[in-house]
Amino acid sequence: MKIAIAQTRPVKGELSANLKRHTQLIQLAAANDADAIIFPELSLTGYEPTLAKDLATHLNDRRLDALQSLSNDHQLTIGAGLPTQSDRGLCISLVLFQPHQPRRTYSKKYLHPDEMAFFVSGPNFPVLTINHISVGLAICYELSIPEHAAAAYEHGAQLYVASVAKTLDGVNRASQRLAAIAREYATPVLMANCVGPADNVESAGGSAVWNPAGKQLNQLNSTQEGLIVYDMSSGAITKQIVNLSETDGQDLLRALVN
Repeated sequence: MKIAIAQTRPVKGELSANLKRHTQLIQLAAANDADAIIFPELSLTGYEPTLAKDLATHLNDRRLDALQSLSNDHQLTIGAGLPTQSDRGLCISLVLFQPHQPRRTYSKKYLHPDEMAFFVSGPNFPVLTINHISVGLAICYELSIPEHAAAAYEHGAQLYVASVAKTLDGVNRASQRLAAIAREYATPVLMANCVGPADNVESAGGSAVWNPAGKQLNQLNSTQEGLIVYDMSSGAITKQIVNLSETDGQDLLRALVN
C-alpha cells in the first residue's frame, strides 16, 4: 500500500479555497499511485477554535461531495480535517472518504486542555482498514497519550498516522514521540502537519515519515505545501514540494509526469 501525507497552508475559515487545495493534492497523490491521503488537523477550515462554531458541519455536507467523487474516481481513501457537529457539542474530526462507501468520521477523543472551551471529546475507532491494511489514526494531542497508540496496536494496526496542527516546538516534541511509537510497535509512523497561521500561532510543517526502527526517512520543510508518499512494501519515499498559490492541478500533474 502507498499512503500520502499532505502538508497544507489552510486559508482561515475558507472551506471553498481549502477544498481546491485538497483537490490539487489528491490529484497529485493519485498520480503517485497512492491508495490513501491524510491531511492535517482541521485542514478544511484551518485550525481556528474560535471560529469552529460557525464553521462546523457534518460528514454529508454537499460541499464535500467533490472529495467523495475523487475517492471513487481514484480508488483512494481520503482523510480531511473538519469541525463537526454532534449531540454533545463540536468535535475535531477527520472526515473519511473511501471508494463507493458511506463516509465516516474519526473524532478526537483526547483533547488538549486549551481545546476544552471549544470542543468536546468525540467518538472514534482504533483502526481504519485501507486495502487490507489496518491503519491507526491520531489527531494531534492524541499521539501524546500512550493509551491511544496502545489501543490501535492492540487492534492490529500496521501503520500509525497522526494528523496535526503544531508549532515548531510541538513538531519537535511530536517527532520524538512518534519515533518512539515506531520503535515500540515496530511499524511505520507518519505525521501530516500544516504551515502558516493557526489560532494566532505559526504552524511549522515538518510533515514526516519514520520507519519501524524509528528512523526518520524524510521530512517536508517548515514553510511550503507538499506531499510525501510512503510505499509500505518497499519503504520507498516520494516527496513533492508544490506551490498551490501559483499553479493549478493540471500544472501539478504535468510537473509530476515530466
